[in-house]
Amino acid sequence: MKKKIFLWLNADLIDFCMSYYLQKITDAEFYAIIDITNKPKKFFNKQELVQFKKIWFYHDHIKTDKPLDLDHLTDIEKKFNLNLWELSLNERIFYRFNKFHKFTRDEILSILDCECTLFEQILDEVKPDFFVTNKTGLHQEHLFYLMCKSSGVKTLMLSQPNLAYRYMISSSENPGVFDSLKTLDNIPSTNRTIDELRNYLDNASLETQIKNYRSEYRKSKTDKLNAFKNFMKNKNLNRKSHYTYFGRTKDKVLMQELISTSERKKRKNFIDQHLKNELPSTPFTYFALGIDEERHILIGAPFYTNQVETIRNIVKAMPIKFQLVVKENPNQDMRDWRKISEYKEILEIPNVTLLHPSFPTKKIYQACSLAITTGGTTGFEAAFYGKPSIILSDLGYQILPSVYRVDSMENLSQTIKKALETKFDVTALDKYLNFIEKNTFVFHLKDLENKYHNTFYFGGNLVDVDISIDTMKKFLEENKSDFMLLANEYMEKINLGIK
Repeated sequence: MKKKIFLWLNADLIDFCMSYYLQKITDAEFYAIIDITNKPKKFFNKQELVQFKKIWFYHDHIKTDKPLDLDHLTDIEKKFNLNLWELSLNERIFYRFNKFHKFTRDEILSILDCECTLFEQILDEVKPDFFVTNKTGLHQEHLFYLMCKSSGVKTLMLSQPNLAYRYMISSSENPGVFDSLKTLDNIPSTNRTIDELRNYLDNASLETQIKNYRSEYRKSKTDKLNAFKNFMKNKNLNRKSHYTYFGRTKDKVLMQELISTSERKKRKNFIDQHLKNELPSTPFTYFALGIDEERHILIGAPFYTNQVETIRNIVKAMPIKFQLVVKENPNQDMRDWRKISEYKEILEIPNVTLLHPSFPTKKIYQACSLAITTGGTTGFEAAFYGKPSIILSDLGYQILPSVYRVDSMENLSQTIKKALETKFDVTALDKYLNFIEKNTFVFHLKDLENKYHNTFYFGGNLVDVDISIDTMKKFLEENKSDFMLLANEYMEKINLGIK
């Protein structure tokens, strides 16, 4: 009997391109939900590059005025072990971050009801064996993932385990978590010293990878100009058919762009004037601010989305001789920095030093006694400097004996005391790196993302575009080796199961 592979496809074209080559090495049946805007929909309707047995266009099934059926949603929560309000309240489109439309309770519930009805019907009809996806970033993708997981569908999720250009495929809802790694006891060590391990990290820095990616993203002024011209000629039908575009008239979008540019400058000026560039002379704990409106907080740490409140709680839990050093994330500029009022709120908290985003993180690791992070690489990197860490979400490196997972702020004080007494085990870090090297593969995902941005999306400036089948064929051929590599990795997991 043929295997059934289900994909969630959106403006990120990696999985579509990968599936083109995956179908060449398996006789499985392919199905997909396609979550895209109106213009590229024409491409997916016409293309025969990937032979899908059936596709569903996500937005065709979503209404915001469907009569509410709370009994149905209650049954769905029970059947699939879900918390729908947790997903909804952390959806960036529904709450806090949407500058164009304020969703009502009834609109949100109507969307959820439509989604749950569609997803349940798909699972009943298709009964897929595998769900293939990149990291789930929006609530609808993650909801489908959770329903697949509850239904026994094996998920193959591509993610990155805190090292540049290293990728893995797992079934965990927490990217970077190895399904089979329960202990380091039987993992061999190569007896690297802490200095050798630190050199290893320097050569595999995610920060460097991100900088390289951002240096090419939206780089071309010509692409920006052409995107603007295309946007102005566009009939803008998405704001009627896609709830994610509600309120996005051309006038409002252009006005918001002007406001964002102005706010970004004002906030950066405030940062330069008020955030510090020196560490305190007393012992300190380090908290790394995460980027707002990103998956690792909204989905990975759903109950720690208010980072100012998290900072307050950390200060309350620290021993009296310690200060808390907080550093702004340099990549927060992608979200126009934070409101000045948030920076002022942090600055007003006693016993807190707020560092400038340009301050070298290495110096913080060298001097701190403990690192705390909501999610991301901070706790992992701290280990290379022999420092313990506390994390507030499930992360792959929590298997290290120097890393402590806190699931309640009530336990934070005792955990801090315990972490500060931890003796660092360099052998454990060496073993974990060995495991990563043997259970991941080198893949230049970010380079591919920039390539498809430049080929199809005016350098990443506009995604509601017409996609040419001939252009896609050429793109697939030019990047065959990369997509074939990824397809083979998925095929290995399909054949052998998750490891």
